[in-house]
Amino acid sequence: MHIALVGDRSPGVRSHARVPLLVEALLERDGIALDPYWIPTTDTHDLDGFDGIWLLPGSPYRSEEGAVRAARTAREHGIPFLGTCAGFQHMLLEYARTVCGVAAAAHAENDPGAADLLLTPLTCSLSGHEGLVRLAPGTLIEQIVGADTTMESYVCSYGLNPAYHRLLTEHGLVFSGHADDGGADGGGVRVGELPGHPFYLGTLFQPELAGDGRRPHPVIAAFAAAVVSRAAARRGAAPATPAAR
Repeated sequence: MHIALVGDRSPGVRSHARVPLLVEALLERDGIALDPYWIPTTDTHDLDGFDGIWLLPGSPYRSEEGAVRAARTAREHGIPFLGTCAGFQHMLLEYARTVCGVAAAAHAENDPGAADLLLTPLTCSLSGHEGLVRLAPGTLIEQIVGADTTMESYVCSYGLNPAYHRLLTEHGLVFSGHADDGGADGGGVRVGELPGHPFYLGTLFQPELAGDGRRPHPVIAAFAAAVVSRAAARRGAAPATPAAR
């Protein structure tokens, strides 16, 4: 089961260092053997053959276009997708540009002077902080976590501009997690998902940083299970049953 780890790999990015531990833990705990390939954002033209795409943190990316392309490939080809931190932000960029028609949608980290800033600096940076996230009932993230709240870790200073919340939701994107002090009007968006897709989920928090890396966060485990299902479907076989926890 081949997954593309899209990001500009760096030993200075904590989530990147966690990935090998998480892959090992998925094998030991759930019996899921993932075959990860690191793909730099400058080389995302041929991702449609992967069973899963994980757009990892580490912005500013070397290629904003490449990161956006990875999200689009997953969305249009029905490939399980997980976007964490900057991965979530660029998932929103792709959706705004391609689905909502805001071709000039921009990220303030990359183009602070742009007219259509979809991603803007958070009022208070979340870098190095933890925060409570409230999850919408009946959504994918709520089903994955199994609760209506979750405490999560962040290394982030940018989030969705509330002015674009309604446009994105009117075009089908669901914002299923908000900061404890944020509302459903666009303030404090922390999770987004796309109903009808096999698995298309983005989180502003970094599930890679949960615990010590030996027990995969439920979001990562759910993504891995979706990868297994896609791989089995492509090969015409029944998906393997994960080992009991």
